[in-house]
Amino acid sequence: MTDQSTTSVLFVCMGNICRSPTAEGVFRKIVEAAGMADEIYIDSAGTHAYHIGEPPDRRARAAALSRGYALDAIRARRVADEDFTKFDLIVAMDHHNLMNLKDRASEEASSEVVLFLEYSKNHETEVPDPYYGGVSGFERVLDLVEEASRGLLEHIRSR
Repeated sequence: MTDQSTTSVLFVCMGNICRSPTAEGVFRKIVEAAGMADEIYIDSAGTHAYHIGEPPDRRARAAALSRGYALDAIRARRVADEDFTKFDLIVAMDHHNLMNLKDRASEEASSEVVLFLEYSKNHETEVPDPYYGGVSGFERVLDLVEEASRGLLEHIRSR
């Protein structure tokens, strides 16, 4: 749980093994570099239970590590009902997962559910799922996630 002085962010994709753990790892490093690790709580989850307990996809880990992001400690989990009150921001990687989250949120939900690339200056709206593609897809995800992570941090700073 977070307190009033902490902002909490949950990144969400479908299985929590490619995009959302990448976003968690990238955002964590950017937040630490900004000296704000004690002010922002970061986690990730999936809308589906396909990979619960598994580490991120090996291709996602390799691409992230090549840029200095460690994802090895992350384990896949499914979004829980309590996440809708625990987190200030629930950040979806694409429209499908955004709609899934909004449909699942109860009347008591207090989290703001948003699309990740709303924080990017890029003209794209979704972080594409690289799972069925090659290595270049994971590099593209990192490009988009790095850009949006910087924008998200600026958004949190301005609140």
